[in-house]
Amino acid sequence: MDPDPSQDLKACWQELTRRLEKAKLFFGHGAIDAQSEALWIISKQLDLAPAEALEKLNQAVTLNQMSSALAIANERIQTRQPLAYLLGEAWLMGIPFYCSKQNIVPRSFIAELIIDGTLDPWLPADGSAFDLCTGNGSLAILLAMHYPDLQIKAADLSMPALALAARNLDRHGLSEQIELLQGDLWSALPESNQENRFDLIICNPPYVNTESMQRLPEEYRAEPIEALAGGVDGMDLIRQIIGSAGDYLNERGALILEIGNEIDHFEKAFPHIPVIWMEVSSGNQQVLLIQAEDL
Repeated sequence: MDPDPSQDLKACWQELTRRLEKAKLFFGHGAIDAQSEALWIISKQLDLAPAEALEKLNQAVTLNQMSSALAIANERIQTRQPLAYLLGEAWLMGIPFYCSKQNIVPRSFIAELIIDGTLDPWLPADGSAFDLCTGNGSLAILLAMHYPDLQIKAADLSMPALALAARNLDRHGLSEQIELLQGDLWSALPESNQENRFDLIICNPPYVNTESMQRLPEEYRAEPIEALAGGVDGMDLIRQIIGSAGDYLNERGALILEIGNEIDHFEKAFPHIPVIWMEVSSGNQQVLLIQAEDL
């Protein structure tokens, strides 16, 4: 089908959706299905947020804009790369973030807890938070946006990821509120003194077990392996995180961890730790909270 210069946004969206569905791609990197990715592609050509595009379905799409959209769709189909890498941008909770192959595509369910106010009891107005394994900084940025008086530190082992996080902080005007640190987990913090104790620590660490890593679709294998792989049972880094988290929390603080589909391995590894499972859109077995007193 040749692009029609008289097409509107809705028609272009439908055509892109048809092509992506036919290709039998794997979704989950910021879009749940072909229709969502198609909207993302065409909205990018019109310099609109996907949500804005839904309100402008009658807007005209030029031949050049549709041609560019089709080129991106074809590249997505041929390479099986996550769309966020092809566009250099990802959306999380309606907020855009620069994205590149040096970090995983932001998609943490912890974002939902930040937006809906679930974390309010652990975040006093003048409180502090630490985003461990921050990647491109998306969760720290969402925290800062929704808790403007919060002092935030964010850390990652990867320098390329931190460079991208710095760009995202600058993009959203949050370089003063969020301090970026480099280091392997807790080594990013010099010591557990008062300056490095937090009301809340959030972490979406590498947690995919070895067997699951071997079965990942191509889209996930395009992401940095070190940002996904969590060892034989997926708990290698989580053991280190839980082992020292108590040293960096205030008395009534809490640790929020995302563990994906690893609940069986988690419960086997930590049978005696009281856990509060948090309700998110995927259910109540992927994100957990541990209070400081239970660490």
